[in-house]
Amino acid sequence: MDVILSLEDKLKNLPEKPGIYIMRDEGNEIIYVGKAKNLKNRVKQYFQASKGHSPKVVAMVERIVNLEYIITDTELEALILECNLIKKHRPKYNILLKDDKHYPYIKVTVNEDYPRIMITREIKKDGAKYFGPYTDKMAVNRTIETINKLFPIRSCNKNIARIEGKERPCLNFHINRCMAPCQGNIDKQQYKDVVRGIILVLDGKQEEMVGALEQKMQQAAENLDFERAAEIRDSIASLRKIGERQKIISSSMVDQDIIAMARADGEACMQVFFVRGGKLIGREHFLLDGSDLSDHGEVLSGFIKQFYNGDIFVPKEIILQHEIEDADIIENWLSEKRGSKVKLTIPQKGEKQKLIEMVSKNAEDTIKLLVEKYKQDEQKSMGAISELSGYIGLPKVPKRIEAFDISHLQGVENVGSMIVFENGKPKNSDYRRFKIKYIEGANDYESMKEVVERRFIHGLKEREMLEREGKDIDSGKFAMLPDLILIDGGLGQVNAVLPILKEMNLDIPVCGMVKDDKHRTRGLIYNELEIPIPISSHAFRLITHVQDEAHRFAISYHRSLRSKTAVQSQLDEVPGVGPARRQALLKKFGSLKNIKAASIEELSTVQGMNKKTAEMIYNYFNL
Repeated sequence: MDVILSLEDKLKNLPEKPGIYIMRDEGNEIIYVGKAKNLKNRVKQYFQASKGHSPKVVAMVERIVNLEYIITDTELEALILECNLIKKHRPKYNILLKDDKHYPYIKVTVNEDYPRIMITREIKKDGAKYFGPYTDKMAVNRTIETINKLFPIRSCNKNIARIEGKERPCLNFHINRCMAPCQGNIDKQQYKDVVRGIILVLDGKQEEMVGALEQKMQQAAENLDFERAAEIRDSIASLRKIGERQKIISSSMVDQDIIAMARADGEACMQVFFVRGGKLIGREHFLLDGSDLSDHGEVLSGFIKQFYNGDIFVPKEIILQHEIEDADIIENWLSEKRGSKVKLTIPQKGEKQKLIEMVSKNAEDTIKLLVEKYKQDEQKSMGAISELSGYIGLPKVPKRIEAFDISHLQGVENVGSMIVFENGKPKNSDYRRFKIKYIEGANDYESMKEVVERRFIHGLKEREMLEREGKDIDSGKFAMLPDLILIDGGLGQVNAVLPILKEMNLDIPVCGMVKDDKHRTRGLIYNELEIPIPISSHAFRLITHVQDEAHRFAISYHRSLRSKTAVQSQLDEVPGVGPARRQALLKKFGSLKNIKAASIEELSTVQGMNKKTAEMIYNYFNL
């Protein structure tokens, strides 16, 4: 009752100002983040039965026990904050991108006196020109390679003004891959003329260069310089090859993203075509979580806010399939990100409508393939579990499987891993790691016993607490209990674990995953008998996957501890470095490698560090 009254009080006192609101459930988890032009009006709508809410809103409101809000100066600020909080917390009832993809861009550093060309995945407001995004990394590499052959600009990051004429030219100059501006061989204006040619190619205007090159080729042939004519001919062929990878699909010749959606079996798939200068340079599809109970406009709006909130180029025009809520404020936000006006267009006829239809058809084809693949994978996963259950002779098919493994190096840094498979698939969010506390030396049996005992002690206590508080069992870290336990090892490991479960009155089947002499999966130990599993079966592949995953997870934890110990031990040997300075050094430089590479001046900037100690650290690693 106190919680309800508290929520009611907050609803009564909501301000009539722009901002974001955060909904929380009984476990204090953030389940929804939204923005509002007027917080009071927007948030109260959720709790008004007369509004005819969607099933999604009805389900969400039933779980809300608390809310917070943050006031902003403008609705645009609220939108930006909303995007960042959704990305950070990934609330259950928001539309969520299943994967956050980072695309390669081609960057030309026109902000430098002697520009370079490179591949980057990060867009900065640094005055450089960016081209992309490209969805085919191999195509980007081929384009860069071709441009480097045609336009011999520098690839180094040297300060040309400081070293001009003072150093010998590098190998690239001798193989005609660089004009060596470091030697003063070319002035800035001539160099930038070459760079303009690169930009023409990347803008898809290589035909302008082809015409000029054809004249040069003809002239070389007339002068009987056939070798030069052949070189120009090859350059023309390379330029045209770049153009062949770009299909003209729009006569407007502007930068556009075309976005359409298709839905099937509760899944939503977004298809994006990237059009630059009227040419299609790539396309990509995205799957969304939390979209099954939302309308098209809400899903599309949620996608746009998450997609363009990352390191992604914002084009001049974004063509959409449906109307979206808050289109004006989203346009303002995108225009601010781009640095110039961005237009959201929902075409009803003409060329743009045909483009949307094409992208929509691609989205429909993609989701059909994805749904079919999902069904096949689901059948394989459930089939594997059913097979496994049959081989072991279990009374029911296990939904949740937990597997345990131990890792150490000659008894040092003993660790354990617990990995979880649900319905035959890894559930990474439930993976757990254990640092062995009570067992010393290489004792796998006792170490396994400790890990399993700690896991179920935590689980039973947490389960009891959640049931007492009336909360869902699945909200805890250990409260969900497995239907089957798989132990990496043989009969000895299994017998070490069984008494623990018996003491706790837990009736959970335990199998040992045994390996052959070549450390490959062989079968299972159950009820003191080895059960051979046919190698060709889905069950065998599932066991192998579980065993490999448990081993990988344990090994990765063990390596991280060894690495940390190695760094600490080396730093502890440095005169004048104790625990506080060691921590300050690692916080400042991030790794032992960076500490070793730091200068005395850089080391002196560490909190609590004097110059004398900085010199001692530098001398220890460098003299």
